[in-house]
Amino acid sequence: MPAPELRLVLAVSLDGRLAPAQGGAAQLGGTGDRRVLEEALAWSDACLIGARTLRLHGTTCLIHAPDLLERRRCSQLPDQPVAVVVSRSGDLDPALPFFRQPLPRWLLSPLDPADASPAAGFDRQLTLQHWPEALAALADAGLRRLVLLGGAELAGQLLHEQLVDELQLTLCPQLLGGAHSWLPAALSLEPNRWTLQEQRALGGDELLLRYRRLREPAPALAPPP
Repeated sequence: MPAPELRLVLAVSLDGRLAPAQGGAAQLGGTGDRRVLEEALAWSDACLIGARTLRLHGTTCLIHAPDLLERRRCSQLPDQPVAVVVSRSGDLDPALPFFRQPLPRWLLSPLDPADASPAAGFDRQLTLQHWPEALAALADAGLRRLVLLGGAELAGQLLHEQLVDELQLTLCPQLLGGAHSWLPAALSLEPNRWTLQEQRALGGDELLLRYRRLREPAPALAPPP
């Protein structure tokens, strides 16, 4: 089974920040950003979200646009993609509004489901040891198109391992400053290039930029002597 397609979707300030300098949940995107976020969710089988981001926001994103919901129904897909929460501990407050949202919930954790108590509120639990194997397990389970919603640590891990295929960034007309970049400050990446797939003005001075990773071609085989 090939690895799933993984698209990182974020709204960021002009200086590449996710949140104001003092921290907390940022609400950067406007109605145009919300539309392209829902388009990405409608394309996907599942969204990946880090536990810290979920605790901060309390919920994950849902598709609300009637035309996108109808598109999924016509494709015989559930209204909402699976929400796959990535958590080291599996310890999430069951009072979070997330657990009342109308969508399937899976947990991806280093905890072995055979050894740990079933995580309350989740429909399924998969083991995370190494990312390539974890993504392959998600693909085997039918989740072949993934949207990554954050946070920065999770995005950094997957970019470091060169497992992100697309970047979907909404540039929002703000300068926030501070340390809350969309990638961890200490992240070290191998040099890599991306090619522009789409640019779209979203209104409200927001701009969508969608890039795809340029994969290095396989080395050519030497001709036989």
